[in-house]
Amino acid sequence: MDKVPTIKDVADRAGVHAATASRALNTATRGMVNTRTVTRVLEAAKALGYAPNSAARSLRTRTSSVAGVIIPDLRNPVFPPIVRGIEDGLREAGYMALLGNTDGDIDRERELFDAMRGRQTDGFILATSRRDDELPATVPTVLVNRRTDTGAVPSVTADNDAGVRMVVRSLVELGHSRIGHVAGPRHLSTGWERYRAFVDATGAESVTFAAAFTEEAGFEATLRLLDAYEGLTAIVAGNDLIALGCYAALASRGLSVPEDVSVTGFNDIPFADRQRPGLTTIRIPHYDIGLESARLLLARIANPAAPAKRIVLPVELITRGSTASPKP
Repeated sequence: MDKVPTIKDVADRAGVHAATASRALNTATRGMVNTRTVTRVLEAAKALGYAPNSAARSLRTRTSSVAGVIIPDLRNPVFPPIVRGIEDGLREAGYMALLGNTDGDIDRERELFDAMRGRQTDGFILATSRRDDELPATVPTVLVNRRTDTGAVPSVTADNDAGVRMVVRSLVELGHSRIGHVAGPRHLSTGWERYRAFVDATGAESVTFAAAFTEEAGFEATLRLLDAYEGLTAIVAGNDLIALGCYAALASRGLSVPEDVSVTGFNDIPFADRQRPGLTTIRIPHYDIGLESARLLLARIANPAAPAKRIVLPVELITRGSTASPKP
Protein backbone atom coordinates (compact mmCIF):
# COMPACT_ATOMS: atom_id res chain seq x y z
CA MET A 1 0.00 0.00 0.00
CA ASP A 2 1.32 3.45 -0.92
CA LYS A 3 2.27 5.72 1.95
CA VAL A 4 -0.33 8.43 2.64
CA PRO A 5 1.36 11.83 2.23
CA THR A 6 1.65 13.94 5.38
CA ILE A 7 1.93 17.66 6.01
CA LYS A 8 5.70 17.12 6.49
CA ASP A 9 5.93 15.59 3.02
CA VAL A 10 4.20 18.65 1.58
CA ALA A 11 6.46 20.98 3.54
CA ASP A 12 9.62 19.15 2.40
CA ARG A 13 8.55 19.25 -1.25
CA ALA A 14 7.72 22.98 -1.02
CA GLY A 15 10.91 23.74 0.92
CA VAL A 16 9.16 25.25 3.95
CA HIS A 17 8.57 24.43 7.59
CA ALA A 18 5.62 22.14 8.37
CA ALA A 19 3.87 24.91 10.34
CA THR A 20 4.12 27.22 7.32
CA ALA A 21 2.68 24.52 5.06
CA SER A 22 -0.18 24.01 7.51
CA ARG A 23 -1.01 27.73 7.55
CA ALA A 24 -0.86 27.91 3.75
CA LEU A 25 -3.29 25.01 3.36
CA ASN A 26 -5.79 26.43 5.84
CA THR A 27 -7.90 29.17 4.20
CA ALA A 28 -8.47 30.78 7.60
CA THR A 29 -4.69 31.37 8.11
CA ARG A 30 -3.49 31.57 4.49
CA GLY A 31 -3.23 35.35 4.69
CA MET A 32 -0.35 34.95 7.15
CA VAL A 33 1.81 33.42 4.40
CA ASN A 34 3.20 35.25 1.37
CA THR A 35 1.57 34.50 -1.97
CA ARG A 36 4.56 32.75 -3.57
CA THR A 37 4.92 30.38 -0.63
CA VAL A 38 1.21 29.60 -0.69
CA THR A 39 1.45 28.77 -4.38
CA ARG A 40 4.42 26.40 -3.79
CA VAL A 41 2.63 24.65 -0.93
CA LEU A 42 -0.61 24.22 -2.88
CA GLU A 43 1.29 22.85 -5.89
CA ALA A 44 3.20 20.44 -3.65
CA ALA A 45 0.00 19.25 -1.99
CA LYS A 46 -1.62 18.69 -5.37
CA ALA A 47 1.37 16.81 -6.74
CA LEU A 48 1.47 14.52 -3.71
CA GLY A 49 -2.28 14.04 -3.54
CA TYR A 50 -2.31 15.38 0.01
CA ALA A 51 -5.70 15.84 1.76
CA PRO A 52 -5.84 17.58 5.17
CA ASN A 53 -6.94 15.38 8.04
CA SER A 54 -9.93 17.41 9.20
CA ALA A 55 -10.66 15.05 12.10
CA ALA A 56 -7.16 15.46 13.50
CA ARG A 57 -7.31 19.21 12.98
CA SER A 58 -10.58 19.46 14.88
CA LEU A 59 -9.04 17.60 17.82
CA ARG A 60 -6.12 20.02 17.88
CA THR A 61 -8.17 23.19 17.53
CA ARG A 62 -11.41 22.04 19.17
CA THR A 63 -13.29 23.16 16.07
CA SER A 64 -15.09 21.05 13.49
CA SER A 65 -15.10 23.32 10.41
CA VAL A 66 -18.83 22.63 10.29
CA ALA A 67 -21.63 25.20 10.57
CA GLY A 68 -25.21 24.27 11.36
CA VAL A 69 -27.83 25.69 9.00
CA ILE A 70 -31.44 25.44 10.14
CA ILE A 71 -34.29 26.48 7.84
CA PRO A 72 -38.06 26.38 8.37
CA ASP A 73 -39.27 24.79 5.14
CA LEU A 74 -37.25 23.24 2.32
CA ARG A 75 -40.37 23.26 0.15
CA ASN A 76 -40.40 27.06 0.12
CA PRO A 77 -38.53 28.01 -3.09
CA VAL A 78 -36.96 31.04 -1.43
CA PHE A 79 -34.56 28.90 0.63
CA PRO A 80 -32.61 26.63 -1.80
CA PRO A 81 -30.72 29.53 -3.47
CA ILE A 82 -30.03 31.04 -0.03
CA VAL A 83 -28.62 27.70 1.14
CA ARG A 84 -26.48 27.50 -1.99
CA GLY A 85 -24.99 30.91 -1.15
CA ILE A 86 -24.32 29.74 2.41
CA GLU A 87 -22.56 26.61 1.20
CA ASP A 88 -20.35 28.54 -1.21
CA GLY A 89 -19.49 31.14 1.42
CA LEU A 90 -18.53 28.49 3.96
CA ARG A 91 -16.54 26.54 1.39
CA GLU A 92 -14.34 29.59 0.82
CA ALA A 93 -12.99 29.07 4.34
CA GLY A 94 -12.89 25.29 4.28
CA TYR A 95 -16.17 24.88 6.16
CA MET A 96 -19.14 22.72 5.30
CA ALA A 97 -22.83 23.18 6.08
CA LEU A 98 -24.85 20.73 8.15
CA LEU A 99 -28.44 21.33 7.06
CA GLY A 100 -31.60 20.83 9.09
CA ASN A 101 -35.27 21.44 8.22
CA THR A 102 -37.84 22.18 10.95
CA ASP A 103 -41.13 22.32 8.99
CA GLY A 104 -41.93 25.29 11.21
CA ASP A 105 -41.94 23.11 14.36
CA ILE A 106 -40.34 24.82 17.39
CA ASP A 107 -39.63 21.52 19.16
CA ARG A 108 -37.97 20.12 16.05
CA GLU A 109 -35.86 23.26 15.82
CA ARG A 110 -34.61 22.79 19.39
CA GLU A 111 -33.85 19.13 18.73
CA LEU A 112 -31.81 20.01 15.65
CA PHE A 113 -29.97 22.80 17.44
CA ASP A 114 -29.02 20.57 20.37
CA ALA A 115 -28.03 17.68 18.09
CA MET A 116 -25.80 19.90 15.97
CA ARG A 117 -24.17 21.45 19.02
CA GLY A 118 -23.45 17.94 20.24
CA ARG A 119 -21.39 17.41 17.10
CA GLN A 120 -19.12 20.34 18.00
CA THR A 121 -20.63 22.59 15.34
CA ASP A 122 -18.63 25.83 15.26
CA GLY A 123 -21.62 28.12 14.71
CA PHE A 124 -25.13 28.45 13.35
CA ILE A 125 -26.99 30.18 10.56
CA LEU A 126 -30.69 30.29 11.41
CA ALA A 127 -33.53 31.11 9.03
CA THR A 128 -36.09 30.16 11.67
CA SER A 129 -35.87 33.01 14.18
CA ARG A 130 -38.97 34.70 15.55
CA ARG A 131 -39.09 38.34 16.54
CA ASP A 132 -39.11 37.56 20.27
CA ASP A 133 -36.57 34.71 20.25
CA GLU A 134 -33.88 34.74 22.91
CA LEU A 135 -30.94 33.10 21.17
CA PRO A 136 -28.00 31.57 23.07
CA ALA A 137 -24.95 33.81 23.36
CA THR A 138 -22.61 30.87 23.92
CA VAL A 139 -22.24 29.87 20.28
CA PRO A 140 -21.60 32.10 17.21
CA THR A 141 -24.94 32.60 15.46
CA VAL A 142 -26.15 34.58 12.44
CA LEU A 143 -29.75 35.08 11.35
CA VAL A 144 -30.59 34.89 7.66
CA ASN A 145 -33.71 36.33 5.95
CA ARG A 146 -35.18 37.04 9.40
CA ARG A 147 -34.08 38.81 12.54
CA THR A 148 -35.14 39.48 16.11
CA ASP A 149 -36.52 42.76 17.41
CA THR A 150 -33.57 43.31 19.74
CA GLY A 151 -30.96 43.20 16.98
CA ALA A 152 -28.59 41.50 19.42
CA VAL A 153 -27.68 38.76 16.91
CA PRO A 154 -25.96 39.45 13.56
CA SER A 155 -28.34 39.20 10.62
CA VAL A 156 -28.58 39.39 6.84
CA THR A 157 -31.92 40.35 5.29
CA ALA A 158 -33.38 41.94 2.20
CA ASP A 159 -34.69 45.52 2.41
CA ASN A 160 -38.31 44.72 3.25
CA ASP A 161 -39.32 48.34 3.78
CA ALA A 162 -37.96 49.55 0.45
CA GLY A 163 -39.49 46.60 -1.40
CA VAL A 164 -43.02 47.20 -0.14
CA ARG A 165 -42.75 50.91 -0.88
CA MET A 166 -41.71 50.04 -4.45
CA VAL A 167 -44.78 47.90 -5.12
CA VAL A 168 -47.12 50.40 -3.47
CA ARG A 169 -45.65 53.23 -5.53
CA SER A 170 -46.04 51.21 -8.73
CA LEU A 171 -49.71 50.50 -7.94
CA VAL A 172 -50.44 54.14 -7.12
CA GLU A 173 -48.81 55.19 -10.39
CA LEU A 174 -51.16 52.79 -12.19
CA GLY A 175 -54.09 54.60 -10.58
CA HIS A 176 -54.95 52.35 -7.63
CA SER A 177 -56.22 53.98 -4.45
CA ARG A 178 -57.99 51.05 -2.75
CA ILE A 179 -55.11 48.71 -1.96
CA GLY A 180 -55.22 45.84 0.52
CA HIS A 181 -52.45 43.81 2.11
CA VAL A 182 -52.30 40.09 2.91
CA ALA A 183 -49.43 40.14 5.38
CA GLY A 184 -47.21 37.32 6.51
CA PRO A 185 -47.23 36.06 10.11
CA ARG A 186 -46.70 38.97 12.48
CA HIS A 187 -44.39 36.97 14.80
CA LEU A 188 -41.80 36.81 11.99
CA SER A 189 -39.74 39.87 11.10
CA THR A 190 -40.42 39.45 7.38
CA GLY A 191 -44.18 39.55 7.92
CA TRP A 192 -44.07 42.38 10.44
CA GLU A 193 -41.61 44.63 8.59
CA ARG A 194 -43.53 44.34 5.32
CA TYR A 195 -46.82 45.01 7.12
CA ARG A 196 -45.40 48.12 8.82
CA ALA A 197 -43.99 49.35 5.50
CA PHE A 198 -47.41 48.92 3.86
CA VAL A 199 -49.20 50.90 6.57
CA ASP A 200 -46.55 53.63 6.49
CA ALA A 201 -46.71 53.86 2.69
CA THR A 202 -50.51 53.87 2.35
CA GLY A 203 -51.91 54.93 5.72
CA ALA A 204 -54.42 52.12 5.19
CA GLU A 205 -55.41 49.40 7.63
CA SER A 206 -56.99 47.17 4.98
CA VAL A 207 -54.92 44.21 6.15
CA THR A 208 -55.33 40.57 7.04
CA PHE A 209 -52.55 38.33 8.34
CA ALA A 210 -51.83 34.92 6.84
CA ALA A 211 -51.07 32.18 9.34
CA ALA A 212 -47.97 31.16 7.38
CA PHE A 213 -45.97 32.08 4.29
CA THR A 214 -47.82 29.48 2.22
CA GLU A 215 -50.26 29.40 -0.68
CA GLU A 216 -52.94 27.79 1.49
CA ALA A 217 -52.66 30.44 4.21
CA GLY A 218 -52.67 33.14 1.55
CA PHE A 219 -55.90 31.74 0.11
CA GLU A 220 -57.71 31.87 3.48
CA ALA A 221 -56.38 35.32 4.37
CA THR A 222 -57.37 36.74 0.97
CA LEU A 223 -60.95 35.55 1.41
CA ARG A 224 -61.06 37.34 4.77
CA LEU A 225 -59.61 40.47 3.18
CA LEU A 226 -62.24 40.48 0.41
CA ASP A 227 -65.03 40.02 2.96
CA ALA A 228 -63.76 42.81 5.21
CA TYR A 229 -62.87 45.43 2.60
CA GLU A 230 -65.11 45.77 -0.43
CA GLY A 231 -63.99 47.37 -3.65
CA LEU A 232 -60.27 46.66 -3.43
CA THR A 233 -58.56 47.00 -6.79
CA ALA A 234 -55.11 45.77 -5.74
CA ILE A 235 -53.56 43.42 -3.18
CA VAL A 236 -49.99 43.53 -1.89
CA ALA A 237 -49.08 40.00 -0.73
CA GLY A 238 -46.53 39.32 1.98
CA ASN A 239 -44.59 36.94 -0.26
CA ASP A 240 -44.95 35.12 -3.58
CA LEU A 241 -46.57 31.99 -2.12
CA ILE A 242 -49.21 34.13 -0.40
CA ALA A 243 -49.70 35.91 -3.74
CA LEU A 244 -50.47 32.56 -5.42
CA GLY A 245 -53.07 32.01 -2.71
CA CYS A 246 -54.49 35.42 -3.66
CA TYR A 247 -54.79 34.23 -7.27
CA ALA A 248 -56.80 31.19 -6.19
CA ALA A 249 -59.02 33.12 -3.76
CA LEU A 250 -59.86 35.75 -6.36
CA ALA A 251 -60.68 33.07 -8.93
CA SER A 252 -63.01 31.40 -6.40
CA ARG A 253 -64.94 34.69 -6.21
CA GLY A 254 -65.11 35.00 -10.00
CA LEU A 255 -62.51 37.78 -10.10
CA SER A 256 -59.64 37.98 -12.59
CA VAL A 257 -56.02 39.11 -12.16
CA PRO A 258 -55.29 41.86 -13.13
CA GLU A 259 -58.57 42.83 -14.84
CA ASP A 260 -60.48 43.01 -11.55
CA VAL A 261 -57.71 43.03 -8.94
CA SER A 262 -53.97 43.55 -9.35
CA VAL A 263 -51.68 41.36 -7.20
CA THR A 264 -48.03 41.77 -6.18
CA GLY A 265 -45.70 39.40 -4.36
CA PHE A 266 -42.31 39.54 -2.65
CA ASN A 267 -39.13 37.43 -3.18
CA ASP A 268 -39.33 36.55 -6.90
CA ILE A 269 -39.16 32.81 -6.32
CA PRO A 270 -38.32 30.50 -9.23
CA PHE A 271 -41.21 30.19 -11.71
CA ALA A 272 -42.91 33.40 -10.53
CA ASP A 273 -42.58 34.51 -14.15
CA ARG A 274 -44.38 31.37 -15.36
CA GLN A 275 -47.57 31.92 -13.40
CA ARG A 276 -50.64 32.99 -15.35
CA PRO A 277 -50.39 35.93 -15.30
CA GLY A 278 -46.73 36.39 -14.45
CA LEU A 279 -46.35 37.78 -10.94
CA THR A 280 -45.23 41.35 -10.34
CA THR A 281 -42.95 41.05 -7.34
CA ILE A 282 -39.89 42.23 -5.46
CA ARG A 283 -36.70 40.37 -6.33
CA ILE A 284 -34.44 39.73 -3.37
CA PRO A 285 -30.79 38.67 -3.84
CA HIS A 286 -31.31 35.12 -2.57
CA TYR A 287 -27.81 33.82 -3.25
CA ASP A 288 -26.09 36.94 -1.91
CA ILE A 289 -28.15 36.79 1.29
CA GLY A 290 -26.81 33.29 1.91
CA LEU A 291 -23.26 34.19 0.89
CA GLU A 292 -23.12 37.23 3.18
CA SER A 293 -24.58 35.28 6.11
CA ALA A 294 -21.82 32.67 5.73
CA ARG A 295 -19.13 35.35 5.68
CA LEU A 296 -20.71 37.08 8.67
CA LEU A 297 -20.72 33.80 10.61
CA LEU A 298 -17.06 33.16 9.81
CA ALA A 299 -16.23 36.64 11.09
CA ARG A 300 -18.29 35.90 14.21
CA ILE A 301 -16.43 32.64 14.80
CA ALA A 302 -13.11 34.50 14.49
CA ASN A 303 -14.24 37.28 16.84
CA PRO A 304 -17.27 36.29 18.97
CA ALA A 305 -17.08 39.50 21.02
CA ALA A 306 -17.50 41.84 18.04
CA PRO A 307 -20.68 43.99 17.96
CA ALA A 308 -23.65 42.40 16.19
CA LYS A 309 -23.72 43.54 12.57
CA ARG A 310 -26.91 43.89 10.55
CA ILE A 311 -26.64 43.66 6.76
CA VAL A 312 -29.60 44.79 4.63
CA LEU A 313 -29.29 44.02 0.92
CA PRO A 314 -31.05 46.02 -1.82
CA VAL A 315 -34.08 44.71 -3.72
CA GLU A 316 -35.56 45.25 -7.18
CA LEU A 317 -39.10 45.66 -8.52
CA ILE A 318 -39.95 43.13 -11.26
CA THR A 319 -43.07 44.13 -13.19
CA ARG A 320 -45.09 41.42 -14.93
CA GLY A 321 -48.67 40.81 -15.98
CA SER A 322 -50.37 40.62 -12.57
CA THR A 323 -50.66 44.40 -12.25
CA ALA A 324 -52.56 46.86 -14.45
CA SER A 325 -54.56 50.05 -14.16
CA PRO A 326 -57.92 49.61 -12.36
CA LYS A 327 -61.15 49.59 -14.27
CA PRO A 328 -62.67 53.06 -14.78
